[in-house]
Order: sequence, then C-alpha cells, then structure tokens
Amino acid sequence: MGDFETSLAERVGDAQVPVVPQHPDVAEWRPATEGDIDGIWQLRQFMGQVDHPNYLTARGAIAADFGYSHFHPELDSLVGLDATGRIVAVGMVMFPPRQVSLVRSLPIGGVHPLLRGRGIGRQLLAWQLGRAKQQLASSAKALPGWILTYADERSPQNASLFEHAGLGLARYFLTLERPLDAPVRVVDAAAGIRIAGFTAAASAEVHATRDEAFMDHWGSQPMSDENWNAFVGGKWFRPDLSFVAYGTDESGTERVVGFVLSTANENVWATQGFTGSYIDLVGVLSGWRGRHIAQSLLAAQLAAGQALGHERVTLAVDSASPTGALGLYTGMGFVPTHKKMAYTLEF
Repeated sequence: MGDFETSLAERVGDAQVPVVPQHPDVAEWRPATEGDIDGIWQLRQFMGQVDHPNYLTARGAIAADFGYSHFHPELDSLVGLDATGRIVAVGMVMFPPRQVSLVRSLPIGGVHPLLRGRGIGRQLLAWQLGRAKQQLASSAKALPGWILTYADERSPQNASLFEHAGLGLARYFLTLERPLDAPVRVVDAAAGIRIAGFTAAASAEVHATRDEAFMDHWGSQPMSDENWNAFVGGKWFRPDLSFVAYGTDESGTERVVGFVLSTANENVWATQGFTGSYIDLVGVLSGWRGRHIAQSLLAAQLAAGQALGHERVTLAVDSASPTGALGLYTGMGFVPTHKKMAYTLEF
C-alpha cells in the first residue's frame, strides 16, 4: 500500500465542513438518531429489493452501527425526509478503528428507488465524501488513506455515481453459490490438524487469528472488539455452521490456525429464492496454508448445511486474491452468480 513520510492529515489538507444537500423532493435533512433505525432499515429494504435482492440489510446490523463508539451519528450521518416524515435518503460514513496499515472511511447509504435519477444521490454522496475527508484528515498516521465503497453490478447507477464523483474502480468481488443437492466431498486436513465447531470460549482466539490471517487481504484491517462481538453475538450468526481448525505449533501448543464463520438470515430466503447460509469469513494463517485446512473447514460447513436441509451456501470472494481463494471455492463446487465492485479515492 506504500509508505508515506507525511501524515494523512497533511496529505488530505483542509477538509471543509460538508455541504448539506438541498433538493425540492426532500423536505428536511438532519443527522440520524437511534430513533431512526427502523426508518433507515425500511429504506434499506426498499433499496436492497431493487439493487441486490439476494441479500438484504438486517435491522440488527444497522442497530449495531449506532452502538459503535467510533460512530458519531451527529457528525457521521445524514437522513433526508419527505413531506410525510418518511426517510427517503440516508448517508452514513463509518470510520473503523485499529488502523494498522491503512486508514479507511466507508460511506454507505442511498436513495429510495422511486426518487432516483433526480440528483439527490449526487448531493448525498458529495456530503458523504466531505465527511469522509474530514475523518481521514483527523489522522496523524503516516499511512495510506482510502475512501472505500461498493456497488453491485445490478445497480449500475451507483457505479456511475461513484465514477462521476472521482472514485476509481479498484477491485471485483464475486458472489458464489454452492447447491447442496450435490454430494460434499470429504476433505481431510493434513495430519495434526483438528476441526471443531465454533464455541464462545474460542471466540477471542478466533478473532485474533482472523486479524492475522486477513492482513494480506486487499483493503482489510483488524476488527475492533466491538465489531467482532456484534458479528459473533448477532441474531443471524450460526455457531452450528461455523468451524475452527486447530494445529499444534513447534512448541507443542495447540492454537487456532483457521476458521469458517457463517450466518443465516431467514428473512432473505424468500427474496433470494432458496434456503441456506452465508459464509462471512474463511481464513487460514499464512504459515499453515497448503495443508487442505480451508477445504476441510468448507467441507464441514457444507455437510452441516446439508444436514439442516438447506438448499445452497453463498459467499463472496476477491476475484484477484493472491491466496488463490477463487480456485479453492470453485474446486469445492461453488459457481459465480453476481459481481460487486469496490471503488476507492486514495490519499
């Protein structure tokens, strides 16, 4: 990602207070509050049903955002209301902590599908980018700074919006699906590797292993304890579909060396057209790769899904991952179905 002699604050420069949009179709713009969680969730449902019906934002995920200590809604959010008081636009700008090799600002949100094409999204994104620059400018670290956001290929208006605002296409992420009516090939990891179900007692060590394993993944940084606990403690997290690989190191100590962690949101089954789980995280420590650990973890997950009567398993993968993840998944029977693009503005 590059080394810098100057701080990110110096490189970003004077970040002006973002301009609040003004649009005739929006009666009021204001910061969001916890009382808006339901309204934001309802808007995100409308947006998701058009943009990506196979995955919809869970209410709990929005509530978790408002609970993070690094999210300050009075500064980091903006909602647009119509004349009836309904939320028709939302912009949030997340600024995750634990910045080891990269400082990221993550704009999320959008506009109600019935109000698109009128310029509201351009104004909202301009506000988000202004706030994102303020966040990056608050960092004295001599690290790269990215404004990072994503567009599904089924919502090309978002990609056009980002490109018009000066963000560049940086990466493709593929959604893969694996039907569970096909047999699951049993894959045994190398000798000395033990596969076990995820338990709360192992959570902290799995978290640390995730952070170490993902440091060579594009755009990734360590997860804060808040983010991790919101994930594994969330309503849709499935310990029965999550597995951990243990290996014994040279000192004779057994440690976590890999993991597959899954969720299952039954609320999206109708819109996506099948029952099943989503594999959120798969990782193996770099020094332990090449021992069929990931394959054995995935085989355990697939077999568990079959036992529950699920129809498919879904995951997303960086198409250019240097770990060879795409080949791993296709070799396990996963096939590409959709594509998501990552856009960045780098400082």
